[in-house]
Amino acid sequence: MAGFEKITLPDVKKIIVVASGKGGVGKSTVSVNLAVALARQGFKVALVDADIYGPSIPKMLGMEELMPVVTQVDGKDIILPLEKYGVKVISIGFFVKNNQGLIWRGPMAANAITQLFENTLWGETDYMIVDFPPGTGDIQLTTMQKMDLFGAIIVTTPQEIALNDARKAASMFTNQDLNVPIIGIIENMSWFIPEKHPGEQYFVFGKNGGAKIAAEIDAPLLGQIPLVMEVGEAAENGKSIYSQHNTAVIDAFEKIAERLI
Repeated sequence: MAGFEKITLPDVKKIIVVASGKGGVGKSTVSVNLAVALARQGFKVALVDADIYGPSIPKMLGMEELMPVVTQVDGKDIILPLEKYGVKVISIGFFVKNNQGLIWRGPMAANAITQLFENTLWGETDYMIVDFPPGTGDIQLTTMQKMDLFGAIIVTTPQEIALNDARKAASMFTNQDLNVPIIGIIENMSWFIPEKHPGEQYFVFGKNGGAKIAAEIDAPLLGQIPLVMEVGEAAENGKSIYSQHNTAVIDAFEKIAERLI
């Protein structure tokens, strides 16, 4: 990674990226609720939505209509992050309209995410969770090259097609030129729990795929998160998992946070 000027965030202790090889596995849901779970345990937490082309975190946190304040510090524009559930949040989605698509080439998008990191007043932060876009593109590479990352969490679902994409994501981090430690695997949508029959489990996407990929790359399985309809409904309404009645997902995230700590 020689030749890249590092961005230093002296007040941020640990930067953890949450990644996936493909979309639709619930990576943003994991990022949001992991950040909230850490904040509920008393840590100072920041959440960065690094998905420049499809930012979803403002919607998931019910913050779509909000706009961060930009102030001047020593002649430089500095963004004051918004806060929800005790988590400081920044996203390119705060600066573009909901129906406005960004038509940027890779270098422009990479430059935008760099500015979000560098020009935001984070303050003292124990954990910064970075929600990566799916895949292995410019934004991921720029972040890994310019940031001092503590490690990466890979999110997958149990089915084999998702595992293949998770393997690609893992290979990006273990590339000898990047060499970012993989903290662990989180398996999302591990089994379906019907709302009216909370004691039942249906393995609709297969079984133990997360454990399989974890063993392959010699990383721990941090946890398995069940598929519960309330989780999607909470995200659509800008609420965290702690707003729902089904405790299975809440318990899963709290155990993941404890293992991460």
